[in-house]
Amino acid sequence: MSLPEGTEPVALTFDCCGGPGGDTLDEALVKALRGSGTAATFFLAGRWVEANPALTEELAADPLFEIANHGTAHQPLSVSGASAYGIAGTTDAAAVYDEIMGAQKLIEERTGATPTFFRSGTAHLDDVSAEIARSLGLLVVNFNRNGDDGGTLPAPSVSDRLVGMEPGDILLARSNRPSGGTAAGVTAALPVLRERGMSFARLSDVLPTEAEQD
Repeated sequence: MSLPEGTEPVALTFDCCGGPGGDTLDEALVKALRGSGTAATFFLAGRWVEANPALTEELAADPLFEIANHGTAHQPLSVSGASAYGIAGTTDAAAVYDEIMGAQKLIEERTGATPTFFRSGTAHLDDVSAEIARSLGLLVVNFNRNGDDGGTLPAPSVSDRLVGMEPGDILLARSNRPSGGTAAGVTAALPVLRERGMSFARLSDVLPTEAEQD
């Protein structure tokens, strides 16, 4: 998935997965974004929000950033229990609803804002689950550039992937793996991208919400 044809900015999106995927925030990454005035969208899982209420409020209060829904327990969405990357998916439509709306409620309660964008755990979901998300007023957002392979890549590899971005790309990277190379790689790549004339946008700046599409 990329941004609509003709879109000039790129969208940097960062997942905070929580649980075994990491319950912290990569402060160096956030500092690099703020220091360079770079807009970004943070997809927060409900379990991460519960572990980091103050950080959730801090990210939501920054006008450079916006908060999106990354599911309650970071599960792949399925109505048949299909798994992805060894993580068991939701088992039926009711579980899909709970995975979406549990996080939606937690984010609303903590920030006072209602997310309009959704990415499932592992970014995997079936067609029925996607339709359920849409019926709940959320736009499912995936990506077309994987920036850090789940926070496992060293900084030079992350930088190379970002430098290769083109206008309209949606980048996915992790913002809850401070031990990885994501922050250093992003920090190195941002000035190179700006020298190329690249600009950065939050998803809400360049994508219509479901309500706007109807």
